[in-house]
Amino acid sequence: MVAGSGRRWRGRLARWGLEALLLAALFFGLRAWLQQDMAEGTAPELAGTTLDGRAFDLQAFSERPVLVHFWATWCRICRLEQDGIDAIARDWPVITVAMQSGDAAAVRAFLAREGLGFPVINDPDGALARRWGVTGVPASFIIDRQNRIVFRERGYTTETGLRARLRLAQ
Repeated sequence: MVAGSGRRWRGRLARWGLEALLLAALFFGLRAWLQQDMAEGTAPELAGTTLDGRAFDLQAFSERPVLVHFWATWCRICRLEQDGIDAIARDWPVITVAMQSGDAAAVRAFLAREGLGFPVINDPDGALARRWGVTGVPASFIIDRQNRIVFRERGYTTETGLRARLRLAQ
């Protein structure tokens, strides 16, 4: 072994550890900043008529956790998630809110063009989003059986991650 190589190796490990801590602090700090206005605790009221004409009331769900997902037709990140949200909606209670995406006909046309079947409440003026503290999309909430928000995220979230959180909330 070359003299001093052990010290160099320990120095590199220490630097890498410090850099990893800095990256983790930046990640969690950014995440906290993005979520600062989002609803927490008891879920705000969410009731309305879906685009397919069905009445929806979040209060009516008490048997399984529910995914509440805010999105927009103009959001590129939302498009990356939409197939995963659609797949989750086949297995779990899901309600999505199309935030500031035009009238009901425009949102229906988008869903048809994209081949999506998840339930949607249209929020053309952003009133529902404001009630939930959503200032940017995508935004996802997991609501447990006691109507409590147990997970919230703004930005891209994987299908696997959402499914895991739904299972944990069960």
